[in-house]
Amino acid sequence: MCNNVEQASCLFYKYKVKFAINIRIIKTSLYTLPMATQLREAKSSTGLVITWEALPDDYQLEDEPVESTGHPLVAGALRESLEIYGLILAQMLIASNFALCANVNGQPVVKAPDWLYVPSVNEILSDRKSYTPNLEGDVPAIVMEFLSDKDGEEYSVKRTHPPGKWFFYEQILQVPIYVIFDQDGGLLEFYRLENGHYELKQPDENGRHWIDSLNLFLGTWQGTKEQRTGYWLRWWDADGNLLLWAVERVELENQRAEQERLRAEQESQRAEQERLRAEQESQRAEQEHLRAEQERQQKERLIAYLLSQGIDPNNLPPE
Repeated sequence: MCNNVEQASCLFYKYKVKFAINIRIIKTSLYTLPMATQLREAKSSTGLVITWEALPDDYQLEDEPVESTGHPLVAGALRESLEIYGLILAQMLIASNFALCANVNGQPVVKAPDWLYVPSVNEILSDRKSYTPNLEGDVPAIVMEFLSDKDGEEYSVKRTHPPGKWFFYEQILQVPIYVIFDQDGGLLEFYRLENGHYELKQPDENGRHWIDSLNLFLGTWQGTKEQRTGYWLRWWDADGNLLLWAVERVELENQRAEQERLRAEQESQRAEQERLRAEQESQRAEQEHLRAEQERQQKERLIAYLLSQGIDPNNLPPE
């Protein structure tokens, strides 16, 4: 795991020096195309011309198979807990393996991060096939890539067409937070965009990273979900409480119901014990009453016998 961190850091700083690019957005007048088609143009100091254009209707998105069966599970789990706790608003866009678009030097560039979060979109659509930042809404606040066994595309700073993912997120889209996660080894690399470049950030004492845009912590967790045992990305609230998945909430509710059942059962047992104790006390009182009644009857019979013998029971001779 440490070797992975060192290699990633070496790649990062090697390419950072070589390709230190500071893209400054220059506001220009709109082109004659409609607002829904093209928003504005930006030109970098290295000559890149970036426009925010919707993909042509006939553009064919790549339909590559997922690189790991675990990728959609990890991505889905991230969304699930947010949805359960009511943290996904209508204007948000949260998606996985979803096309992010820009036009660089007249050529469309499309990347599909494993998970992304956009705080606000201009138009709420029930179905999207792609998303162009600035044109359709906010720039993604977070993009995540889950490591694969391919060629390290997650770290690629290649600027020629098609640009690498790192370069695309950092220099073209300028996404504030870039997360690279190794689901096999559990390594979470958390990068923040600072002064135009991604800087690797260390987690807090709990191994988590605070994300202002979501008001949540992001960290790793090891366990089992959907028959997959391994490392997962999880959310924690500001108080350090884990945001549970649906199955965990069901288990928790079942545990609470079982505890309540046991508590009610114990209360019932205590009530039964109290009833038995009261019944025993009543029986003892009844026995005491019967004993007193028997003694009274015996005394009355004795008095009657003495009187029949002409003896005054109140003036019995001393023994």
